[in-house]
Amino acid sequence: MSITNNSVGVFLYPDNFSGPELAEAAQRIEALGYQAVWYPEVYYYESFTLGGFLLSHTKNITVASGIANIYGRDPMTCVQSGRSLRSFYGDRFVMGLGVSHPSIVSGAHGHEYGKPLTTMRNYLDDMERAKSHLRGEDPEVVIGAMGWKMIELSGERTAGAHPFNSPPEHTRRTREILGPDKWLCTAQHVIWTTDAKAARAAARKALQFYFVTPNHYNNWLRLGYTREDLEHGGSDRLIDALVVYGTEEQIRDRVQQHFDAGATQVILNTIRLLPPEETPKVLAAGVNYQSIPDWNALEALRPS
Repeated sequence: MSITNNSVGVFLYPDNFSGPELAEAAQRIEALGYQAVWYPEVYYYESFTLGGFLLSHTKNITVASGIANIYGRDPMTCVQSGRSLRSFYGDRFVMGLGVSHPSIVSGAHGHEYGKPLTTMRNYLDDMERAKSHLRGEDPEVVIGAMGWKMIELSGERTAGAHPFNSPPEHTRRTREILGPDKWLCTAQHVIWTTDAKAARAAARKALQFYFVTPNHYNNWLRLGYTREDLEHGGSDRLIDALVVYGTEEQIRDRVQQHFDAGATQVILNTIRLLPPEETPKVLAAGVNYQSIPDWNALEALRPS
């Protein structure tokens, strides 16, 4: 099985890297003993091409798309891609699918952004119809899911759910909906510092995109956070729920909270603190501030 209970993965934002740098990063994550490397599909790399590249440059680690944008390819092509990677690399590839965000789907792809739940259900139906025309075995599939109905769909139709920007209380409710046997692979933002002020400032820069993204801020409202918590880059209460910082013990405790709440795998997304003089250069270069790997953190938090 490519995802096992109480395992830890790493989230890698690919658009920050060249091909050789991505290969090196994935190999380094594998060498540290993490079970999986997860990556999103945004503007630069096509999801399944990148998945094959990472699989070809590693030996045993699971490679998971977190997520591949379903608006980026028709359902039959999606099935073909998944079966191709399954044929080439066995069960090392996990296909994470999601509806992405209006700014990417409409703004970049030029598609009309439909109702998320209906769009995903129809896409899965079309994938099933396409399978009768194709050969091969399917990889395991998970859905990028935060809303309760999307989580329910992921449990009914796929191997499980892949929430993002979700605190342990969301993990607990997700497990209740999924039941005991489905995968629950949730991401946890990590900042390797004990300086609360610096950590919160970095978190607000890193996560600012999500505060104007409906499927994320609606998730926080469902959990009991208020409109006031969403203002000015997020209240301390909300930021501290989404991002863990502090000592190694405190960070490991947050990861354990997710496991205690029912997570199958916790995916570490490190947000590296940058010296003030470096920040403008990094942002000007178009680097996503959200996911600049902090190798010191990943070294310290490596699975035992």
